[in-house]
Amino acid sequence: MRIIEPSELIINPDGSIFHLHLHAEQIADNILLVGDPGRVETVSSFFSKKEFTVSNREFVSTTGIFNGKRITVVSTGIGTDNIDIVVNELDALANIDLKTRTVKDSHRKLTLVRLGTSGALQPDIPLASYVLTEISIGFDGLLNFYANRDKVCELEMEQAFLKHTNWNDQCAKPYFTYSADRLVKLFEDFTIKGVTISAPGFYGPQGRVLRLPLADPKLNEKIESFNYNGRRITNFEMESSAINGLSKLMGHDSVTICAIIANRVVKDATKDYRPAIKNLIEQSLIKLSQ
Repeated sequence: MRIIEPSELIINPDGSIFHLHLHAEQIADNILLVGDPGRVETVSSFFSKKEFTVSNREFVSTTGIFNGKRITVVSTGIGTDNIDIVVNELDALANIDLKTRTVKDSHRKLTLVRLGTSGALQPDIPLASYVLTEISIGFDGLLNFYANRDKVCELEMEQAFLKHTNWNDQCAKPYFTYSADRLVKLFEDFTIKGVTISAPGFYGPQGRVLRLPLADPKLNEKIESFNYNGRRITNFEMESSAINGLSKLMGHDSVTICAIIANRVVKDATKDYRPAIKNLIEQSLIKLSQ
């Protein structure tokens, strides 16, 4: 049995995992992921009881009770690089004995639900609606560093997209990952199902131009016109692809739901998206606690 080396699995002096500063017993099976550390307080304000709050850098975690169900909320910060940290460390808490540094005999399955904000890429998707990601497209390249990525990806759709966009070989190769079917069904009644791009940045990777020109000024137009067996790309965000890909590889269930706060096609944005986010949080908590 492999003992995971201290350089590969860093444990704090108090026995907690390196970045999240959490102990195994502190996480629930149902975990909400939010980007903004301040949003953790918004989520936990719905809890009838809070067990604790732990904070380190952009990672803030609270576990509590909602409608009799134990739920954890963790802030990830922005980007799939942070998701690599968060999902790996949550899985380690669930499935690695931190004292012996060995993988546990029995697998603990987690449910990871990301609640975030997003920009729509189709003109008919209204502001303040909620897009549920059925398939996430990773422009970040993160999953390509892990073995067996092809086993958890939609390869035919991937190839069709590369051909349609005449993909720039200097960019990371996109990967296409599915959300968990049971979670798509759980949240489908108040959301719009979609295909979401996780971009590795907010500006150039999402087609925004300030002072720097784009390598492919037509990429967003190609994205908007892509259609694969009736599926079209609906929105941009920055985390869902890595959540889906890593969760699939590790044996967890995941899904992302985003409030649409801007429409990139009609060039409109909400003046205050906080009510939509608060409503999304409450509805998601109700669903998870059923």
